[in-house]
Amino acid sequence: MTNGPTTGRARPVVARDGATGRRARGVGRSATVVAARGERDRDGDARAVVLAPKREIAQVSAKKAVAVEPVGKPAIGSTAAACGAAVAAAAAALAIKRASSGSSNSKKQKRIVIAGAPASGKGTQCELIVKKFGLTHISAGDLLRAAVAAGTEAGLKAKEYMDRGDLVPNEVVVTMVKERLSQPDCSKGWLLDGYPRSEEQAEALIESGIQPDLFLLLDVPDEILLERVVGRRLDPVDGTIYHMTFFPPPTPEIAARLTQRSDDTEEKASNRLSVHHKNVDAVVGKYETIMKTVDGNRAKQDVFKDIERLIKAM
Repeated sequence: MTNGPTTGRARPVVARDGATGRRARGVGRSATVVAARGERDRDGDARAVVLAPKREIAQVSAKKAVAVEPVGKPAIGSTAAACGAAVAAAAAALAIKRASSGSSNSKKQKRIVIAGAPASGKGTQCELIVKKFGLTHISAGDLLRAAVAAGTEAGLKAKEYMDRGDLVPNEVVVTMVKERLSQPDCSKGWLLDGYPRSEEQAEALIESGIQPDLFLLLDVPDEILLERVVGRRLDPVDGTIYHMTFFPPPTPEIAARLTQRSDDTEEKASNRLSVHHKNVDAVVGKYETIMKTVDGNRAKQDVFKDIERLIKAM
């Protein structure tokens, strides 16, 4: 029996594989398969037309679905170029920001000298400053004592002066300090403790291009200084400095192993104070434009509050 042409509105049907009955593959998800007005060919296949979105047109037969190249495809090349340019611009802006930040940080490098008579509290304040601001602490006294302990030629020469309470010659100290300040860990900022102690030492630093941004001077009366020096003791195990009156050792075991520095006797301390007063005015004269005097005859935390304020104001 032969069917005639279909009349009226075509009924939408979904194309299926003739063998399996499954939905035809190769058709976009949004494509709708509609059977056009039926017309049988010699093989008896029903022709169908796929009505697809703008990006896809396909022809489907009862046996298979064939996808045709999309039309109206966007120009990907121009879009990618635009995106690449935007990414490059963003990267350039970030690099400039980082460079600017690095320059800003370098300007904030803190270079500080802290000075004061023996036992004025320089070591204690240096510990607090380093903890708060992360500066590299350089003690001229520690450099000299390390050289003495190592038995170096410079150390043996320095010991003669240190035992008398006199200043170590400039040619010995200046070289040590300059070499230490040139090391990489000082590039972000440093705290020079107890140096320079004379006009000649200050001039040697200036000639070397070493210039602090802040000069802190701890001021303590002589009678208080002598009391602090005579009672001072050193723990050779961990380097802690105790005072038999103001900061006694916590246990008898620690107290038994404490030592007194050879220059911490009353006689030598008096000589050191005399030398300090003789030289301090000359040193201060080299740094008077950046010098700040701090009352060191107070509790250490009260002294540090003033120092902290001065450093933050740099």
